[in-house]
Amino acid sequence: MTVNRLGRDPMYQQIADALRAQIDVGSLEPGAKLPTEAEMRDKYGVSRETVRKALALLVNEGLIVSARPQGHFVRRRQPMVFRPQAEFRKRPWSPEMDAFVTEYSAEGREPRQEIEVAIVEPPADVAKRLHLESGELVAVRKRVRYLDGEPFNINDSYFPLNLVRDSEIMRPEDIGRGANEVLAELGYRQVRALDELYVRMPTPDETHRLDLGPGTPVAYHIATGHTEEGKPVRVAITILPGDRHVISYERRREIPSEEA
Repeated sequence: MTVNRLGRDPMYQQIADALRAQIDVGSLEPGAKLPTEAEMRDKYGVSRETVRKALALLVNEGLIVSARPQGHFVRRRQPMVFRPQAEFRKRPWSPEMDAFVTEYSAEGREPRQEIEVAIVEPPADVAKRLHLESGELVAVRKRVRYLDGEPFNINDSYFPLNLVRDSEIMRPEDIGRGANEVLAELGYRQVRALDELYVRMPTPDETHRLDLGPGTPVAYHIATGHTEEGKPVRVAITILPGDRHVISYERRREIPSEEA
């Protein structure tokens, strides 16, 4: 892509476009070091400020990272595939590790999670989904999940306190067989879940917990689990940074009996 002072776009935009094109076609590979600011000033005949504005655009897009004083590098991407439909599938669990840690350990990555448990008044949207009366409390398991040392997503699960008060759900540690199975053992097996998916910019708290760079949107996934009787027993809220995830849904057409 040609950078031209007579072009329609400002020079910093043209420089950013040129670097982006090199990243897209792979001539600048993941982990590659970009030319220095001085090299780009000389190459394009522009000021230091113009080069910095071009680099800032690409940082905001999540394409490059700044590693001062070494310079700027093309961001390495190894996204996590998030599959909401996998929640209720049967799968082997490790007695010591929950499904998240087990699955990504098997892929050769280094998963870990920080877990906090608290008793709180639920946010209004959670109380509404759990059909709670005013003043009813919930237990919340707050988790930040990491892959290879990087915070990948937030998963906060809310449960009516009167259902889980004396269970393993109240402990801030991995549950090998999963909180859903604990609920089932308590008599509240979930047989269906309502998924809601929103895309927005992160809150300051989410930005802090996930160490997000500027301009990074997030997917906001809410799953409400119900028993056979239709009782809502769990609301799980997952925050998925857009530059770290692929959301994969599987759909199956129901075949009418006359076509079977």
